[in-house]
Amino acid sequence: MRTFRRYRKGEAGIGSIVIKFYHSGDQIRGYLRKVTDPEQEEDTVFPSEELQVDDAFLMAENKHREAADTPIFVELAEGIRWNPAWGRLI
Repeated sequence: MRTFRRYRKGEAGIGSIVIKFYHSGDQIRGYLRKVTDPEQEEDTVFPSEELQVDDAFLMAENKHREAADTPIFVELAEGIRWNPAWGRLI
């Protein structure tokens, strides 16, 4: 089971990968970003279309190989609930 950390501003270190999930119509979509400054929200956003949930996790795991010593963070937009089928969120 995959384990992810809940994103909180200032907690993710430089180089950390953050998946943000949000509503797009009646579906959940996501995008990835890499933290460049833990105190700001102007991170590097990876170019992509809206990603389906599984694709967002797969892309994050691929990017995570570059900084394997850091966790993958997940940010849930308002109204998004964590699905236990996605893994464990701590």
